[in-house]
Amino acid sequence: MSKSLNRRRFLSAAATGLVAQRLMSGAPAQAQSSWAGLVQSVIAEGQRFEASLVVEAARMLSRRPMVPLTATDLPEGYATLPYDQYVGIRAQPGGLIWAGENRGFTIEPTHRGYVFSAPVSLFTIEDDMVRRVAFDRGKFDYGRVNPPPAGVDLQFSGFRVATGLERPFEVAIFQGATFFRSLARGQNFGALARALILRPGETRGEEIPFFRAYWIERPSPASGVLIIHGLLDSESVTGAVRMTLRPGDLTFIDVEMTLFARANLDHVGFGCTMGTFFAGPQSRRTFDDVRPSIHELSGVQMQSGTGEWIYRPLSNPTNLQVSSFQDSNPRGFGLVQRERDPNAFIDDDQRFELRPSVWMEPLGEWGQGSVQLIEIPTESEQNDNIIAYWRPRQPIAAGSETTVAYRQAWCWQPPDRPALAVATRSRQGRGSQGRRRRFIVDFTGERLNDAGLIAATRAVVTATPGAVHNLRVWPFPERRTMRVAFEVDPGNENLSELRLVLDAGGQAVSETWLNRWTW
Repeated sequence: MSKSLNRRRFLSAAATGLVAQRLMSGAPAQAQSSWAGLVQSVIAEGQRFEASLVVEAARMLSRRPMVPLTATDLPEGYATLPYDQYVGIRAQPGGLIWAGENRGFTIEPTHRGYVFSAPVSLFTIEDDMVRRVAFDRGKFDYGRVNPPPAGVDLQFSGFRVATGLERPFEVAIFQGATFFRSLARGQNFGALARALILRPGETRGEEIPFFRAYWIERPSPASGVLIIHGLLDSESVTGAVRMTLRPGDLTFIDVEMTLFARANLDHVGFGCTMGTFFAGPQSRRTFDDVRPSIHELSGVQMQSGTGEWIYRPLSNPTNLQVSSFQDSNPRGFGLVQRERDPNAFIDDDQRFELRPSVWMEPLGEWGQGSVQLIEIPTESEQNDNIIAYWRPRQPIAAGSETTVAYRQAWCWQPPDRPALAVATRSRQGRGSQGRRRRFIVDFTGERLNDAGLIAATRAVVTATPGAVHNLRVWPFPERRTMRVAFEVDPGNENLSELRLVLDAGGQAVSETWLNRWTW
């Protein structure tokens, strides 16, 4: 069953709220109406909708300086609402869009307040015509919060999507900057996606794009598909984003973006996912908890352009770590949760074993670039400290138009999986002497119960820099598992890049396991 947006999710958006506050301070009221007037001139309410109109609006917007966000219309105290009070504001049944129409989807507009103070305009596309979703305080239950004054149009902060007829469940949330999240049937909300990420982890500061407006197409009954259009804006770029949502046991979101650069974009990221890794058997930096593991994501998985399958377990490092996996035309990548045993977490509240993996499949050729992994030290499990995305090698030039598309799967495991043994558990701890560290990796696969294959298989381990010692392999054919243990001595170095693969006669039997260890 899906869970409501929890406190950690809101905290992960706090940075967006702070940026919005900086942008909003001192912004004149007419600034908001100026960009809205531009959009209205291209996509007028009551006119026939075409997706190309959102692209045209983004193109026109890019020819003007960015209009700052403005939240001066928020009632007093709404921007500083405590979390517990904000989550009590929910739409009434009469405020749900398409409720009772048996279309397979309902939309719940989300109120502004807390860190979600920036205004977002919502439109529906019904019978091919544009219809504005008007704010009406009478359609919200305010819980313990005083309702805003009558007659004020606050717009919205985003929206939630529910699917299903007899037993609807919440399947997606679009709220804050370009954040959105989804899940597969039976899962809990976990990782966050971002439509676009700019300059993450840089000392000059991250630039955070945001959606100004959404147009949501009314679905045909029994189609099982919801199409969402978004107008993206930022200091350096504008864009039109089309997202096609197909929920189910495996939920797909196809993302198509057309970007218009106002300035040179030398650090841009596509297919971005964020999530939490606090502690696990492979990373227990400062950990004193009754739970053996605390993470909603366990690793980054990739299939390179050459077809090699790679897995890198996540860590909660002592210092900020940025890893770059160079590639050309990647076939897929994503942040995954491989641990599905509840006994690995012993957390009946968070249920980390039910969090989704998020897999990106590029549509078309993406050229040269790298999968970037950012691991941020954290002392709290409430922080989204893991970021992964594709960074193209070639900067996007000012004044240019760029298109990119990918298929995103919110899943139990990626739909594309190697016909190889995969790393199911990774552990590390103190070695036998000196500065050595001991690593244990379990590989599991259908072929690992084959006696002939087991006899021919060896573990190939490298450490750069460093020396590998005490390499041992234990087969467990009854569990279709092979365990590899080894120690790494870094000498006088403080960092070592590790690589491990099972090999039989020159052929890979497993995916490639990578790790970085810092002393």
